[in-house]
Amino acid sequence: MRTRSLSVAAAAAALVLVQPSLVIAADDPSTTVTFTVTSGALTLSVPASANLGSGAPGTQISAPIGPVTVTDNRALASASWTVTAAETDFLNGASTIPATDATYSAGVVTTTGTITVTTTDVTLSNTAQTVVTGSAGVGDNTASWDPTVSVGVPAGAVAGTYTGTLTQSVA
Repeated sequence: MRTRSLSVAAAAAALVLVQPSLVIAADDPSTTVTFTVTSGALTLSVPASANLGSGAPGTQISAPIGPVTVTDNRALASASWTVTAAETDFLNGASTIPATDATYSAGVVTTTGTITVTTTDVTLSNTAQTVVTGSAGVGDNTASWDPTVSVGVPAGAVAGTYTGTLTQSVA
């Protein structure tokens, strides 16, 4: 019993010796420390141009168009964003292939940071449609993919180079 009393007393003395700085006198000065975490922007980078190749009337022309990347540097506690795509009609002089003859498939998305990504394959049109969404994001994050655009060339298409504009946006 006597050994136990000495052990308890020794432990109590050790606590007092080890933690003397825990006692703060009422007149000790203190400093409030603050800082600000800054936020950035939500941006989208896309290829400047893409060539899908060539094909005969009545065939499908399809190719990846190059990397698309969403960079979310807003540093939000709960981030979400939506990427949309719209296509103009494809023109070759007076010949037109409608935008609705094309499709967009995001394929595999690679992310960094915390973000949940969902893709939607769409038939393109002149109106913006959702192709990729990010949700449940925390802090800064990125998402990248290499979408495939496919065009069904009508059987009556006139030979030549057709050009259209694919507009992708993030909000």
